[in-house]
Amino acid sequence: MEPQFLCYLAPVIRILTLIWLAMPAMAWGQLQKIQPCTLVETEWADGDSFAVRLPDGKQQTVRLYGVDCIEMHVQGDDSNARRLRDQRRHFGIADILVAKSIGEAAKTETFRLLAKPFTIHTTFADGRGDGRFSRVYTFVELSDGRDLSEILVSEGLARAFGVVRQRPDGTPGSEWMEQLKDLELTAARAGRGAWAHTDWAMLPNARKEARDESTEIEAAKGRRAPSEDQPVDINTAARDELMALPGIGEMTANRIIGGRPYQSIEDLTRVPGIGDASMEKIRPFLTVTSR
Repeated sequence: MEPQFLCYLAPVIRILTLIWLAMPAMAWGQLQKIQPCTLVETEWADGDSFAVRLPDGKQQTVRLYGVDCIEMHVQGDDSNARRLRDQRRHFGIADILVAKSIGEAAKTETFRLLAKPFTIHTTFADGRGDGRFSRVYTFVELSDGRDLSEILVSEGLARAFGVVRQRPDGTPGSEWMEQLKDLELTAARAGRGAWAHTDWAMLPNARKEARDESTEIEAAKGRRAPSEDQPVDINTAARDELMALPGIGEMTANRIIGGRPYQSIEDLTRVPGIGDASMEKIRPFLTVTSR
């Protein structure tokens, strides 16, 4: 009887194994709607990155899709200070302390808007933009149904910038980014938030300085050249590591981050801008950790 029992059991085990293997893709590959969530007020938070309490009591650090608030935590951190300078240039603000105050205003507004329980939509895609922090990208839906990212841009407290993906309502990420840029333009025209301090005469040169400086810094320091001995993990790599891959610029790196997690290297082909030719160039330098 024992061999016969094993014959019946084997197919069941195979089916259960297939279900188990598929669970990461089901759990992580699609947006999950999680509610109600509450804000965890912390000193380190800013307007676009903060801690939330999930319904099960666990705490999760989240990063908003599609927007970038001005840095306010720059003490002893040269990278954040440089980022603050670049953000100041984007808005055409002459005084860096004024720019920093806009970052503080963004945090205050985010905390105010999240005073009531809210909903997050996330795939738990790794949001470590600089490789130092553990956080995940999210859409945040307020108690009244409004999108937090859109509000911050509309109020001139953030720029339309960064990682995007398809929204919960089905809007493609690229289309949503264009909508955010339209909101930014409207905020600039109305002189809201950071745009109230814009020196329009200096803005073109300020943005050019930022672009030139970024190019110069990258040329001076060089990026770690990818190799087959030290492959880049597409599920955990920071943006700069992805941009070290042949032909991968900032926009594509942002798209890769926004599409996490991946079950295989071939999943990268679903990222806009990565076709067969690109995959052939970068595949030898890639690895992937299962989720």
